[in-house]
Amino acid sequence: MENAKVLVVDDEAAIREMVRISLELSGLTCIEASDAQDAHAKVIDERPNLILLDWMMPGLSGIDFARRLKRDESTAEIPILMLTAKGEESNKVQALDTGADDYITKPFSTRELASRIKAVLRRCYPTLASKEVRVDQLCLNSLSHSVSVAGEPIHMGPTEYKLLEFFMTH
Repeated sequence: MENAKVLVVDDEAAIREMVRISLELSGLTCIEASDAQDAHAKVIDERPNLILLDWMMPGLSGIDFARRLKRDESTAEIPILMLTAKGEESNKVQALDTGADDYITKPFSTRELASRIKAVLRRCYPTLASKEVRVDQLCLNSLSHSVSVAGEPIHMGPTEYKLLEFFMTH
């Protein structure tokens, strides 16, 4: 689970910083975004293993951003954990029905947050714990989503990576 990449999306810088520090102490790597537009660019460029998403943000809301991600084939499989002040049952149901994998209300325990993130990662990425898969000189790193042959990096798109990962792990 160490070095799994988590995208923290929240418009409040203090919350992003607190979450980042807490998650990094738990062995996770964090990327930050302040709104859905910035988050979308980072999802495409950085390919996080999980998105920690606030519901109430300026511009596109977190729930609308989650819908957009789940409709897009290239991002639909990225797990989403909602972290929000909206604590009503109807809000939780809506988020989970939209495609969120878990839901935590503010205020929250940073220890519980890290544990829930790791639980979602274990469910969604069973190979994540094994970090690297090797077949002869072909090496696939599930944490960094990278592939190399004899130590030389190989560049491929997300679909090709997922197919290679499947074939190498089965």
